[in-house]
Amino acid sequence: MINDRAVVPSDVLTASNGKTIEVLNTDAEGRLTLADALVYADKEVGCESIIELSTLTGACMVSLGKKVCGVWTSNDDLARDLEEASKVTGDKSWRMPLVEEYNDQLKSKIADLTNLGGRYGGAITAALFLQNFVDKKPFAHIDIAGPVWDDATGATGFGTKLVTEWVSSSGKKDA
Repeated sequence: MINDRAVVPSDVLTASNGKTIEVLNTDAEGRLTLADALVYADKEVGCESIIELSTLTGACMVSLGKKVCGVWTSNDDLARDLEEASKVTGDKSWRMPLVEEYNDQLKSKIADLTNLGGRYGGAITAALFLQNFVDKKPFAHIDIAGPVWDDATGATGFGTKLVTEWVSSSGKKDA
């Protein structure tokens, strides 16, 4: 342990929306930071929809490889808009399932939820975890772990065109 303030498995953290999170694995720390970022975007920014791109799980790479990102959203309109942006830009994406029963993997005996699900369905449980920090707004989690890096050339900038097109087309709809 680096010092007495380091996070260790079994710690219980409180997110900015008041939900408590039992830390099962300190390697799943990115989602803890994203939790508060999503609460901030939801409560303070005043946006109509929220999308976030992150290299959240290796499990997504196992499912989709290194050329396609995974998209998790329960909002069909947002999924359709992101799919269209994907087609326009060539940033390949695939909508993934949000299996509600997998929320059982995030249950904790000592907190509102855990930061990690079971062995299987890790990309799904990561997306389900994040949903706990956005209230009612259309929200999409986009896991870019695979396509964000190319072993031969390095960082790809994947997702930049996708987000730009989504924001631009969303603005045109509202105009």
